[in-house]
Amino acid sequence: MKIAAVDPFYLRMPDITTAADGTQDTLLVRVRTDTGLEGWGECDASPLVSLAVYCCPMSHGNIINIRTSLIGETLDSPDDVLQLSEKVLRNGLDIQQIQHAYSGAEIALWDVIGQQLETPVYRLLAEMSDTSDSAHPKLPYASVLFGDTPEATHRIAAGLREQGYRAAKFGWGAMGKFGEANDIALVQAAREGMGTDAQIMIDAGVVWRADHETAYRRAEVFAQFSPTWLEEPLAPDAIDAYGSLTKKRPRVPIAAGEGSDTYRTAEDLIVHGGVQFVQIDAGRIGGIMPSFQVRQLAERHGIQYVNHTFKSHLSLAAALHVFATNPDFDLLEYPAAGSELSQCLVRDPFRVASDGMVRVRELPGLGVHVDTEAIRPHLAPVRIEVGADTVFEQPPLV
Repeated sequence: MKIAAVDPFYLRMPDITTAADGTQDTLLVRVRTDTGLEGWGECDASPLVSLAVYCCPMSHGNIINIRTSLIGETLDSPDDVLQLSEKVLRNGLDIQQIQHAYSGAEIALWDVIGQQLETPVYRLLAEMSDTSDSAHPKLPYASVLFGDTPEATHRIAAGLREQGYRAAKFGWGAMGKFGEANDIALVQAAREGMGTDAQIMIDAGVVWRADHETAYRRAEVFAQFSPTWLEEPLAPDAIDAYGSLTKKRPRVPIAAGEGSDTYRTAEDLIVHGGVQFVQIDAGRIGGIMPSFQVRQLAERHGIQYVNHTFKSHLSLAAALHVFATNPDFDLLEYPAAGSELSQCLVRDPFRVASDGMVRVRELPGLGVHVDTEAIRPHLAPVRIEVGADTVFEQPPLV
């Protein structure tokens, strides 16, 4: 079959705030074939910047947009997905944010080929890597922001506990902004709200940049509340600082990786940064295959792979397929408090089962379906003109 169309869609909430909430807008990518199949993917980046990578006019042989590289190409097997990825990234060699932008299309290509072969994506990955194709349940941790105060954080945590969550991650917000005492109070409130039996994770939101000494002191003082990890205490590119931090062996394990936009940046964090949990977003790093390659690297280094998913259940589906077959990677970041847009994006969101676990679906492709009617009110039509030429005009959302 041939790729007939590659369509990006810019969606957004009516009002965008400065809150660290990446669900307020998004870029979806739909890939259609000449046989009538269609697949969907989602990018976790600035939507209009990513959209430009799909339609920017050619500057030279190293700046050719994603649509030009894909439309008309053959898509019959997983190997075709890999070859197309090589073509797209080679043609867009000098385009900034190419991996971020291509993530949506790459995920959509896997969705299509899974449907064509009537096979879940995770099984295709297992076949390609000659590994077990048995899927294993994951423990979802509700991913939420810290409240503005310890009291607000306690209310959020208590609400999650009442909903039955056995694990939750609290991040960003006031963490790191009002001194050590407030940081401690925030973590204490999260622990007390969730109870002693639950897992809590702390996301510092890169607040200490390259200050590994402060990150170490916080990790040590947070240890009294037994968090599973301290996430992103430093900037994504502060590799030397991460190395200095992890060499001190803080009592709370260090997690990072969501900012990795290539396999190489994730590798740097693992090999030189010494993180104990690597967190990869398929919507940032270039899609499902580079995420899977980082999973394999984590397996070789004996550290934990965890998805980073704060967008929607479309992104969650892509994330699950990457590590469904590894029983040791048993934690799943679960978007629990996103915008109305994120909540309505798919018709069939993943539910937490009666045993508290989430499982990948035994359905072709990603196993979820975008609800085009529900998201239509959030569509922000885009038209780009350069001189007398129309470079991009939003296709119908049908």
